[in-house]
Amino acid sequence: MPSFNPTKIGNKIKRQEQHLKTKKAKESTKRDERLRRRRHEDKNPHLREERRSKNVPQTIDNKRTWDELEVDEEDDTRLGLSVNVLDPKRRKLEKDAPEEEGDGLTSENVEALEKLQEEEDEEPEEDDDHDSMLDSDSEVEGSGEDEPTSKKRPDRAPSEAPSIAPSAAPSAAPSAATDLTVRPEALKARFPSLFSDEPKDPKILITTSINSTLHHEASLLTAFFPNSSYIRRTAHFHSYKYSIREICAYASNPERGYTHVVLLNEDLKKPKGFDIVHLPAGPMFHFSISNWIPGNKLPGHGNPTSHFPELILNGFRTPLGLLTAHLFKSIFPPRPEIQGRQVITLHNQRDYIFVRRHRYVFRDKRGSEKSIQGSDGKPMKGVEDIRAGLQELGPRFTLKLRRVDRGIQRASGQEWEWKAGDEKVRTRFSL
Repeated sequence: MPSFNPTKIGNKIKRQEQHLKTKKAKESTKRDERLRRRRHEDKNPHLREERRSKNVPQTIDNKRTWDELEVDEEDDTRLGLSVNVLDPKRRKLEKDAPEEEGDGLTSENVEALEKLQEEEDEEPEEDDDHDSMLDSDSEVEGSGEDEPTSKKRPDRAPSEAPSIAPSAAPSAAPSAATDLTVRPEALKARFPSLFSDEPKDPKILITTSINSTLHHEASLLTAFFPNSSYIRRTAHFHSYKYSIREICAYASNPERGYTHVVLLNEDLKKPKGFDIVHLPAGPMFHFSISNWIPGNKLPGHGNPTSHFPELILNGFRTPLGLLTAHLFKSIFPPRPEIQGRQVITLHNQRDYIFVRRHRYVFRDKRGSEKSIQGSDGKPMKGVEDIRAGLQELGPRFTLKLRRVDRGIQRASGQEWEWKAGDEKVRTRFSL
C-alpha cells in the first residue's frame, strides 16, 4: 500500500485540516511523554537531577577560553592577558603551602597539633548549628560559676591566603561578584592611585565634546554620578576651544579638588561614548555607549534621589577587568547611604558592561511567588517569606571598553596601555 503524503492533497481546505490533525497528534504525543517522564521522576528524584545536569545549554560563556601561562609567568598582569587573576595565585599558594609547613615541623609541633585535633574532636558538634548572634547572649548568661573551666579554642594566626570568593572559583558563573580585595602587586605598582588603600570621596567634572548638543544627557549624568557638576564647552566661533589636557589641568588644581573628568561624546545627536580621566595624570579610559535609554522613557520608572547609591560590580576577573572595576569604584562614594535604597549595577558579560540603576524594597512574599533561591538552586534559609521588589530609575545604557591610554588624551605617538580590536577568537574575552 503506497504511503500517504498529506502535501499532495489537491484541495487546500482538506490539506489544512490534515496538517492541523498531524500537528495536534505530535503535540499530544509530546505531552504524554512529558507527563510520563514527570510521573517517573517523581518516584525517582535522582533521574530528574541527572537529566537536568545533562541538559546544560552550550553558550559562549560556557566555552570561554583562558590564556595558558607558564609557572614563571603567573605573576604577569599584562592588560591584554585573558587570565583569572585569582586562580594562578591560589594555585601558587596551595603549591607552596606544604613546603613551608614541612620545613618548620618538629616532633614537638606534631604532638601539639595532635592534641589540638583531639580537643576539637571532643567538642560537641551542636554548636555549629547555632546562630552566633542569637546564641551568644544565652551562652554568656548560662556560663557562670557552674562552669569556671570552660574550654576555649586557642587563638590562631590569620591565614595569609586570600579568601575564596564566588568569583574566584574556576567554575563560577560570569555573573559572580567581583572581589575587589584582590590587588595584584604589579597592577598596584603601575596604577597606584586606582589601587589606593585610603578611600577618597570623588568629585567629578562632566563636560561634552566641542559643539555638542547633549546638554540634557550630560545633566542626567550629574544625577547618576554623585558629587558631580556639568560645565558646558563653549561653541562660539571666536571663543577659545580648550583641549582635554587643559581641562584636566584646570580640574586637578588642589583648590578645585576634582578627582575625575567625564567627557560625553556625541554622534547624530545621541550619546556615542564617554571618556573617563583619572586625575591628575591618568590613565584615560575610552568607552563606547549603545542602547541609551533615559529614565523617563522606561516603563514604570521611578525618580532618583540625591542619596549616595550602593555599587554592584559583576564579572570583572582579568587584570584589565579588575582595573576597570577599581575605576568605577573610585567614581562612586565609598560610603553609600542605605536609607536611599538605590543601587547601581555594572554587569560585565562578554566584554559588554550593562549599566542599570534601581531602587529596591523588601516586602512579604505573595502566595503565587516562589522563595528566593541561592546559586545552587535551593531556597535560602531565613528569607522564605521575603521578596525584593525593584524599580528602575534610569538611565539605562551599555558600555564597551575600547582603549586605555597611559596619559591624558590621545596624542601623536602616545603610548597606550591597552587597545581593543585584536581579538581573534570569539570565546576569548578581555574583562
